[in-house]
Parts: sequence; C-alpha cells; structure tokens
Amino acid sequence: MMKLPMIAAIGSIALLSGCATTEAEVPVAVRIANATPAVTVTARGETTPVGTANADAADDPAIWRNPANPAQSLIVGTDKKAGLYVYGLDGKTRDFLDAGRVNNVDLRDNVIIDGTPGILVVASDRTDVARAKLALFRLDPTTAKLTALGKVDAGAGEAYGVCLSREGGSTYGFIVLKDGAIHQILLDTAAATPTGKIVRSMKLGTQSEGCAVDDRTGTLYVAEEDVGLWRFDARATGPVTPTKIAAADGKNLVMDAEGVAIAPIGEKDGYVLVSSQGDNAYVAYRISDDSYVGRFRVVDGTIGGAEETDGIELMLGDFGPAYPGGLFIAQDGHNAAAAQNFKLVAWDDIAKALNLP
Repeated sequence: MMKLPMIAAIGSIALLSGCATTEAEVPVAVRIANATPAVTVTARGETTPVGTANADAADDPAIWRNPANPAQSLIVGTDKKAGLYVYGLDGKTRDFLDAGRVNNVDLRDNVIIDGTPGILVVASDRTDVARAKLALFRLDPTTAKLTALGKVDAGAGEAYGVCLSREGGSTYGFIVLKDGAIHQILLDTAAATPTGKIVRSMKLGTQSEGCAVDDRTGTLYVAEEDVGLWRFDARATGPVTPTKIAAADGKNLVMDAEGVAIAPIGEKDGYVLVSSQGDNAYVAYRISDDSYVGRFRVVDGTIGGAEETDGIELMLGDFGPAYPGGLFIAQDGHNAAAAQNFKLVAWDDIAKALNLP
C-alpha cells in the first residue's frame, strides 16, 4: 500500500514545479481532477475500528454468507499488525484472533477440514519477510470463532496478497508475493495438520498484491500496483502468461491498483472490480470482454466514506434488509480520527449509480 496525503488544495502542486515528480508525489486532489469522473455512493454500515491505532493496519476483508439467515452473515478482516477480526453485518466485533502479521485474507465454504465440511479461512502470513506462509483457520459460523489450523510454506519472498479457488473438488491458494511472483498451492486440509504443495508459478514485473479468482471461468485476476490489472488462467495445468485488462493510466485506473473483487452474473459474465487507490475510487470491468464499465467512490454520508483503500470484497445475493442484492466491503485507510476500519456498501446502490442492468 502507498499512503497518500489528503491534500485539498490543487494549487499545492505548484510546490513541485521545477523538479521531476512521480505520480506518488502528486496530491490526491490533482489525481481526482485528472481521473475519469466517478459516480458516488454512501456506505450503509461500517465495522468497529481495528485495535492497532495510528498506523496502516486494517487491510483486507472476506465474506461468509449465511444461506439459512443472510442477515447473520460474517466478515473476516485483517489487522496486518496484529491478527484477524470477525465481524457481524452490524459491524460489531464477534471475535479476534492474535494471528500475527497477516496481510490479505480469503475464505471458502464446504471445504473438508480434519474430516468434516467447514469454512476455510486463509491469510497471507508475512511474519518472516524472507519466507512466505499461508496461515489456515477454521471459522465456526455459529460462534463466529476462528481456530488456527497451521501454516504451509508458500515460497521464498514476502507474503502479500492471497485468494482461493476451487477446481475439481480441490482447494488452491494463490499467494502473491511483494515482488510480483505468484504461486498456486494445492491445499490439503482433510487431516488434522494441513499441508500445501506449490504446483505452478507465475510472475508480474513489479510489486503486486490484490487478487481474486472466478471459479466459474477458472480465471485469476491480479493487480500490479503501478502497472494495472491482469488476468491469468487459474487452472492448475493452465498456461502462465498473463493478459492485461487495464493499465494504471491515471484516468480510469489510478495507481496504486490494489484490492480486487468479482461480481459473477450468470455462467460467464459479471464484473471484476479493482481499488483505484490513487484517487480513492473503484473501477468495474466487464468479465466477458474486459471492457471498462465505470467508476465509483464511497463518500461521506450518515457513515463516513472510504479513502486510500487496500483490500475490497464483494459477494452478490441476499444479505438481509440492508443489503438485499449483495455486499461490497472496502477497507478505509483514512477513518477520520479513529483507527482504520471497513465500510459496508449495498451492491444495489453501486449497480444503480453505474446504471448496470
């Protein structure tokens, strides 16, 4: 993540005159002015701030939807200085597990864990910056408690992004290392002690983090922070050459390109969303043809907006009266005077603002 000063005066760019500047040095207000216009939405909820104050701490969310009682669904979020939180849709903390320096998180339901089906939560563990790990947990949907299962090796380098996929009954973890290396790891959680095996490796040229997998199409999406959004074949035996979906051009997508999330519609269509952190926006691209769809921001309303967003997550479907069509979650890197937290937005509000069918 690249922390950006919240500078309101566009005229302050004059201070940089007479010397070469990088996009990272350009005030946020200027980036917003130069970017493609974005529609606005407001959050309907937010989580309790993470426990680590005065720091870049909250990072990435994951969603578990309760099919029997959608309003009782759960959110797992990282405090990358301390561990994992579990929240209800009311934003209140249901559990905290001291899991150390976990950066990104994802989950999958109906995974065999120690002999029984359960909710598998996987986080990228960067405790050892020279050797990445995947930290595995089980989420109890009744108590909202997390139980640590163990860690598996994820290769040399610093752990950054993580996302999960299901293919042919197998569960895979994709670890995105800080230098742009990506390893696909076959996870075996059937026994008491989980194991993992790197089955395939891919590479982007520079620092990368956010990722998401569309299990329907077998597609892995990865954000290369200063370059743009890419897609790979997510199949364990697929090719490893990426295809660029969008460049971080300062218009539609403003560096850093950070969190990635998917809104699947039908068998092969829908939208892939990426956090345009450089101008506090989010960009949608159509899955079927990689075309640009639109941009939106989460602005102040009854609840504060979201800025400097790292991780995002999105799940369509009924989440109760507040989120009947789906739930979008954005990490808020500038949560007023409080510690960082996560903002909850109704997908219906986003779809309406973007005029999506």
